Amino acid sequence: MSDWSQGRARAPLLPQPVAAFLRRRGAEAAGLALLALGAALAAALVSYDARDPSWFVATAEPARNLLGEVGALVADPLMRTLGLAAWAPAAALAAWGLRLTLHRGEARVWSRLALTAVAAPVAAMFAAAHAPHAGWPLDTSGLGGMIGDMGLGALLRAAPVSASGALPWVTLGLGGATLLLGGLALGLDRAETRALSRYLGRGLRTAAAALARLAAAAARGGLAVGGGAALAARARLFGPRSARVAPPEPVGRARRREPRLSGDADEIDAAPPPRILSAPKKPVKKSRRAEREEQPALDFDAAPPEGYDAPPLSLLEAARPGEAPPLPRDALDQNARMLEAVLDDYGVRGEIGDVRPGPVGTLYELEPAPGTKASRVIGLSDDIARSMCAIATRVSTVPGRNVIGIELPNATRERVLLREMLSSPVYEDAGYRLALALGKDIAGEPVVANLARMPHLLIAGTTGSGKSVAINTMILSLLYRLGPEECRLIMIDPKMLELSVYDGIPHLLSPVVTDPKKAVVALKWTVAEMEDRYRKMSKLGVRNLDGYNARVAEALANDEPFTRTVQTGFDEDTGAPIFETEAFAPEKLPFIVVIVDEMADLMMVAGKEIEACVQRLAQMARASGIHIIMATQRPSVDVITGTIKANFPTRISFQVTSKIDSRTILGEQGAEQLLGQGDMLYMAGGGRITRVHGPFVSDEEVEEVVRHLKTLGAPEYIAAVTEGGDEDGPTTVDELLGLGGDMTEEQLYDRAVAIVARDRKCSTSYIQRKLQIGYNRAARLVEEMEAQGVVTPANHVGKREILVGEID
Repeated sequence: MSDWSQGRARAPLLPQPVAAFLRRRGAEAAGLALLALGAALAAALVSYDARDPSWFVATAEPARNLLGEVGALVADPLMRTLGLAAWAPAAALAAWGLRLTLHRGEARVWSRLALTAVAAPVAAMFAAAHAPHAGWPLDTSGLGGMIGDMGLGALLRAAPVSASGALPWVTLGLGGATLLLGGLALGLDRAETRALSRYLGRGLRTAAAALARLAAAAARGGLAVGGGAALAARARLFGPRSARVAPPEPVGRARRREPRLSGDADEIDAAPPPRILSAPKKPVKKSRRAEREEQPALDFDAAPPEGYDAPPLSLLEAARPGEAPPLPRDALDQNARMLEAVLDDYGVRGEIGDVRPGPVGTLYELEPAPGTKASRVIGLSDDIARSMCAIATRVSTVPGRNVIGIELPNATRERVLLREMLSSPVYEDAGYRLALALGKDIAGEPVVANLARMPHLLIAGTTGSGKSVAINTMILSLLYRLGPEECRLIMIDPKMLELSVYDGIPHLLSPVVTDPKKAVVALKWTVAEMEDRYRKMSKLGVRNLDGYNARVAEALANDEPFTRTVQTGFDEDTGAPIFETEAFAPEKLPFIVVIVDEMADLMMVAGKEIEACVQRLAQMARASGIHIIMATQRPSVDVITGTIKANFPTRISFQVTSKIDSRTILGEQGAEQLLGQGDMLYMAGGGRITRVHGPFVSDEEVEEVVRHLKTLGAPEYIAAVTEGGDEDGPTTVDELLGLGGDMTEEQLYDRAVAIVARDRKCSTSYIQRKLQIGYNRAARLVEEMEAQGVVTPANHVGKREILVGEID
């Protein structure tokens, strides 16, 4: 009998699959019911109005609650007794309804729901410690309702110290108990608790400032609060604190904060906001020149000023105030916290320190946790841009500091105009002869570079990135500062579009060169001019162009004669050379700036000759006052060769298409993340890279300036600049640079004599190296010079004396 009863007890009532099916469907039905109940309770609370008819209010007006009178009857007692903690039952019902529906954590459902009855009063007391804001609907109780006020008041009165002294510790304990009981009531596991604490910490940091303002408003407004809320308001626990905001001008470095670690308990504490290193928007201080131009000219009979009549600034467009309002500090702080959260999602631990708003983008300085590799953060630039909903994000290290710079574009870009740059004291007081107005940096300060110190500039960028506009601004920077007697220009524009507008200005040495073959000739002439300038400097014993011009000015002021010795022939009897001394009038030498708008086109036509000329100029032309500004839209290795790149330490990169192009021009990635339209990376000679937003100048403004310059006089062109390729002159770069090339024997001999007379050296190997010819050919040239009396026969050690002077 017992065996039969035991077997009968073990027999299942329903098959196992059927029982499991019914159990899952039952859990889903219960979950949906709890979800509906939680949603209904939330709707009643969110539309709560203290004037609705309820247990405590008698009125004939209809209920404004979304659930009508039923919702008002449910919400009113909950709000009056629990305050904000009335949302605890709604949250618990919705959370467990979602869990049951999704079959996630169904153990001890009803016992954990019962914990809500304990967690709600504790949460009410925690809410009562905060002063209510002016819009709080209940005037008889605070944020914690009657239960919260009475419970908090009892705890504070039972404390062994004063209420103001005990309130911080009681509030901290109530907050921890609320989190603990709430987590148990919601049935959170370890992973969910960690995620919730992380997001809750961010929310608390964002809400801390708002709660401080609410507490201050409650104290100023004299709201009638009772119990614990009154004690909290008097204790000013959440009163206004001094925000960690930098002064308008940063002074020193703030103390280093420890990196925020994901999942730590300290994450819940409200962290101070980042420093916003931005000065308040104020009008840009004008230079003395801009102030002079704004003053009315009352003396109509005054003589025009001596010297160069520079174009007036009124020809350029003036900036309109308020065109791009600065970002509010709250928005910058919110972006910093959002960026921290995005980095935390990708496993990068750290904290945003300083925030530096600029005209185009904002720099957020990340203080990484120890052990964080900068290369890993830099590789996340595309992911950061996607998560922050930004067009592009540039990430790079900040030299000399233990931070990583993350640059995000602004929603509204500031429009930088050339007139604002040229009228700034930074440009006028720079003290540079060849000052270039590059734009504004990430802090909004003008950036002015010295072309004479660079001494050459390489520019790269795709079509539409602002490269041509930047070249125009650089040209106008020179034209607004130097006259034709101080600076002459050679413009090479194979595209025949960008620089042709400057044809006819008095600064040009030749018309704008558009033929690539003539461009080669112009570069050859520049090399010859460089060599001629060095010969003149060596005669005066000076080292650079400024020293030469100063020596010439001193000689002209003192009427000091200049003489030179030239060979006029040979003595008929002895064959010795005849030298005569003649006087000549020296002249000051201007700077020469060679501007090439598209290097790729020239390299396609005559790559070897162009590279040889550019190499020689880049290596030697600095002291002679000759400088090159070279631009290309294809920064590949076949255009920017290693030789050219090595001799152009100063480079500017606008937006490029790939990381490879960025590494070609700058040596590192980042230029592919630029925004275009003047956004650039400027690499100075030391290798430090700065983000700059270039100024804008329209075609109409350029035409106005050119029209003004043409009124100053006609240009004095030098025909040899572009006509050096005729039969009377050298036609290959080998000839120009002193190489053999395809010269005839007579031309080769004349060139060898000139080299020997100039360098005061003569040997077969020396002539061979200079002319790049064979040994036998060089030996024949030396023998012929010995027969003609140019050099003496070799002595016992192979030395020869030079019998002729330098040939001009």
